[in-house]
Amino acid sequence: MKKDELALIKYYSTKVADVADENKQVNLQELNMANEELFAHQDHSDLESEKITAPRYSYWKSVFRVFFKRKINIIFLALLGLVLAITYIYPLIMGYDPDVTPNIHIRDFSAWNLSPEQAIEKYGFSLHWILGTGMRGQSTFDYIWYGGTISLSLAFICAAINMIIGIALGAIWGFSKKFDIFMTEVYNIIGNVPGILVITVLVLILTAGFWTMVFALTITGWLGIAYFIRTQVIIIRDREYNLASRCLGTNIFRIAFKNVLPFMTSVIVTLLATEIPAYISSEVFLSYIGLGMSDMSLGRIIQEAQASMLVQGRQIQFWAPVAVSAVITIVLYVVGQNLGDASDPRTHM
Repeated sequence: MKKDELALIKYYSTKVADVADENKQVNLQELNMANEELFAHQDHSDLESEKITAPRYSYWKSVFRVFFKRKINIIFLALLGLVLAITYIYPLIMGYDPDVTPNIHIRDFSAWNLSPEQAIEKYGFSLHWILGTGMRGQSTFDYIWYGGTISLSLAFICAAINMIIGIALGAIWGFSKKFDIFMTEVYNIIGNVPGILVITVLVLILTAGFWTMVFALTITGWLGIAYFIRTQVIIIRDREYNLASRCLGTNIFRIAFKNVLPFMTSVIVTLLATEIPAYISSEVFLSYIGLGMSDMSLGRIIQEAQASMLVQGRQIQFWAPVAVSAVITIVLYVVGQNLGDASDPRTHM
């Protein structure tokens, strides 16, 4: 800094100190400066004054940042994408027809129940024959993934129906006392009826098809979800911001769907992560005991192949669909649980 500038600063500092000490007025002309240098006009904006200097926060960006931070999640997500691609795209590409394809080799007895080695030796190496052939000479690999398409579709449809109904009714159930009295009695009556009994009756009365199974799994499946959501709503409904909204005249529907449910995103995602694999497991179990669909789902394939489990060289016909069912269930559960953990705002720090 130049000497002249230092001297000027010292002079102004002395003037200000003299004014502070002696409480005298300063003659601005003595400063020998233009008005533009002494005064600067500052605009005032109420909107700008409310802004806080802080990094921008996006909830879903933070969710995915936390989720992809763990490498194991990337691996399981890639595995889930592979499973879904094979399940839904592979049968379409191969043109698999459940009414035609399994019957192509039905008159060729030499094509029945072949091990992978025997099938590859007979037909040549191909993705179709890496798991051998079934009891009608059909490709076990193609058969399993077609069954996976039915089982996954059933799980997704049932989960969507039960989650939508359960979350909506559960949110209202937790706020409305009149609705709470009615729904509690409904829950006490229906909740004590074994679900397997309801499904058995419906399957016996109606045609054992895909939509019958959807109806059987959803007619009462939403009730448990609604009761769980109701319990969570009761925990947070009386917090200060909800009480303030009610004092301002906000109706309970708006409070439930605008204030409460967004706060429960992580809980809902975690619940969904358990529901989808549960429907796949239920379908496999029900089909295995003979109460499932007439369609060739994973459970139906396992049921038909159970006799092969004890025959030497044919065990793969049983264990292959069991393994596929287990992989689909585990991958869906792990990805859903980890996504639920990542959607908790407390993990975003």
